[in-house]
Amino acid sequence: MKNTKLAIHFLTALAALSISLAASAQKQTRTHSHNQSRSQPQQSQPQRKADGQGGASHDAMSHDGMSHDAMSHDGMSREGCPVTGGNRQAGGDARHAEMNARGDRAMGFSQTGTTHHFTLAADGGAIQVEADDARDAASRAQIREHLAHIAQAFAAGNFETPSLVHGEAPPGVAVMRKLKAGISYRYEETSGGARVLIKTGNAEALAAVHAFLRYQITEHRTGDPLVAPR
Repeated sequence: MKNTKLAIHFLTALAALSISLAASAQKQTRTHSHNQSRSQPQQSQPQRKADGQGGASHDAMSHDGMSHDAMSHDGMSREGCPVTGGNRQAGGDARHAEMNARGDRAMGFSQTGTTHHFTLAADGGAIQVEADDARDAASRAQIREHLAHIAQAFAAGNFETPSLVHGEAPPGVAVMRKLKAGISYRYEETSGGARVLIKTGNAEALAAVHAFLRYQITEHRTGDPLVAPR
């Protein structure tokens, strides 16, 4: 009987020990799993995706900024285009200087040391050139020689000199040549140079003479009236 009680007590202790060991093992397993889950790196793909989207937006903004800068730069370049804006006047000045250089050669006197005037009249008009300096006898003599030649050449239908000076045949020349018999050119001297008086009674010839003189006023920048007085 005593041995039976001892056996029962031993079995009870053994069962309690087994339960205790099992609980301890389960606790260790849970602790180990928790530690492993903490030691593993967190998934960063969503963040990388967000970062990627943010980077794309930033690149787009940078690209837009570059485009804006390019547009601004292009805007400034257009302002310096030789055919537009401020350079247009520079191109006109260069062309005027070239015309003056050709005039010096064709007329035989300085264009910058003399002054041209072209006037329109109800029956024709006039070409007049004066030396700027009253003491410039050389220019005055050259002006007179040139305009005397012009009066004779125009009367003969020869407009080679103005075509050489301007690099093209001025407006009205074709009709003035065709109707030369109906147009008179009278040369006369002035105190500072000379002039050529042009007259016609032909309406077509008159329109051609006025077109020729208006062209000269514009090309030489004389500032003379573009309309004949009534």
